[in-house]
Amino acid sequence: MRRGSILFLRGVLVLIGIGAAAFLLWEPQTEGRNASATAFAIYFEDPFLAYIYIASVPLFVGLYQGFKVLGYVGQDVMLSPDAVRRMRAIKHCAMVIIGFVAGAELLIVLQNNDDPQGGFFLGVLIVFISTVVVTATSVIERTLQSAVDIKSENDLTV
Repeated sequence: MRRGSILFLRGVLVLIGIGAAAFLLWEPQTEGRNASATAFAIYFEDPFLAYIYIASVPLFVGLYQGFKVLGYVGQDVMLSPDAVRRMRAIKHCAMVIIGFVAGAELLIVLQNNDDPQGGFFLGVLIVFISTVVVTATSVIERTLQSAVDIKSENDLTV
């Protein structure tokens, strides 16, 4: 891959991380039930928001792992066991996100709020995106593992 393409993709990952962090900080302030609440009440007295912040950690870990994988691509060392481990870590992060979202969806349904559709839709959207990431990284991980195995067999015979 060309260096410019790798830098572009790394920039996209950084922008996704910045956008996610900005959304996590901005959205609670605009939520209807927090319209007249203080900043302390918004960020420190809502257990659901704490759950969402904890659930966002795998997103940032996955973005970091993707950043490192792009570094391997730029160094032409993509066919390494470390690259396979990082792809596996991205897959696991996406699966953990799916688990957290399923828990959040359950909390939304059990709270019996009068209008849960918006939060429920966001959860479904996040699960869909995470499922695509899990599927793609599984395929890439298997392909990379096969290539690493072939490379290591060729290195042993030489």
